[in-house]
Amino acid sequence: MKEINVCSEKSGKFATETKKPMIIIESKRKKLETLKKEYPDALIIDVTSHAEDEFVKFSPFYPNGGIPVPFSEGVFAASVEGIWQGLKVFESYNIDTSMFSKRDMKNLKRTCRRFGRCLGHRKGIRGTELLGYIEARKAIYLPCYKWVLENKLQKLVTAIRIISKNKPVVLLDYNTNPDVDNPKKPLSHASLIKAYIEGNYPE
Repeated sequence: MKEINVCSEKSGKFATETKKPMIIIESKRKKLETLKKEYPDALIIDVTSHAEDEFVKFSPFYPNGGIPVPFSEGVFAASVEGIWQGLKVFESYNIDTSMFSKRDMKNLKRTCRRFGRCLGHRKGIRGTELLGYIEARKAIYLPCYKWVLENKLQKLVTAIRIISKNKPVVLLDYNTNPDVDNPKKPLSHASLIKAYIEGNYPE
């Protein structure tokens, strides 16, 4: 288990604010040996639900808790994925608010194979409007994940920011698509971490 020592950037122990972060997104499916050869000087950090250290908290599946459910005043969820899956509406199945309280990171996926064609994401638990896939990404997933970064993970975000100014940081994710508007591939949450640290988080 890796340990990260978060020091103040003002201490002079790390690169100054003027240096740009060096953050790279790579597939978790790549062999670690290959990644180490490609990035010999980098710190490799697994930010998936299978991480074995505290960086697992970056996973959308992780129950950081207290996440406001968009367009649903007074409703909170344990994980970003729980919100994303819970607000899905299928041909024969409505939203499932039980997803909001799941904390074991298991059985969170609600798929078309099981429930039939997905009609969209409901805009709030009491809403009547259904959002399309990309629209839901922007209105639900992006703000939920940003909320977690800002309210639950600032210590870890700061650690990556500081380290990435001094040496490359490779973030491992099962998905590597950074394009919010690409409907063909799942969005990489690692790319959202990178974007947040670099100051260009998608809106």
